[in-house]
Amino acid sequence: MSLIQDRVLPALEEVGACYECGDFFLPQLLASSEAAQAVCRLAEQRLLSGGKTLESRGTVLLATVEGDLHDLGKNVVAMVLKSRGYRVVDIGKDVPAEAILEAAEMEKADVVGLSALMTTTVERMEEVVSMGKARGMSCRFILGGAAVNAQFAEKAGADGYALDAIEASRLVDRLVGEKKRGE
Repeated sequence: MSLIQDRVLPALEEVGACYECGDFFLPQLLASSEAAQAVCRLAEQRLLSGGKTLESRGTVLLATVEGDLHDLGKNVVAMVLKSRGYRVVDIGKDVPAEAILEAAEMEKADVVGLSALMTTTVERMEEVVSMGKARGMSCRFILGGAAVNAQFAEKAGADGYALDAIEASRLVDRLVGEKKRGE
């Protein structure tokens, strides 16, 4: 986890900054993402290779919202949650609001984690949360990503915001605990 938190994520932030200012182009962005995902897959294998099968603590559905193709942060969150005993259903990136909500209902998700990296896609998060609450869904919604902060999550009506994977796992622990206690 420290390799990912201390090296991979900062490197990706630097690549993103270079892309935004025009020093890097799409091929460099994609190559960096693929390399980071390979590291995450290896780390996940190591974390989960302990051989212990844990009883599921709850179900978390993860998605990167429509229009956004960045999912490394979401993948790290999935890895951490799996290692903590959660059943994680990752439905991918560039996922429309309706598909997220349908999957959450079908999977009986306790928590729906939404990810967005680009400022142009964060409004999709608000759309998903609003639609889910209008349906009376019992799941909790959490938001994360570089373009998101706690103020935006509150404005969007989400149940929480996580800056990183460790914070996301703590937030999920709290929300699932509250849900099970009927709060």
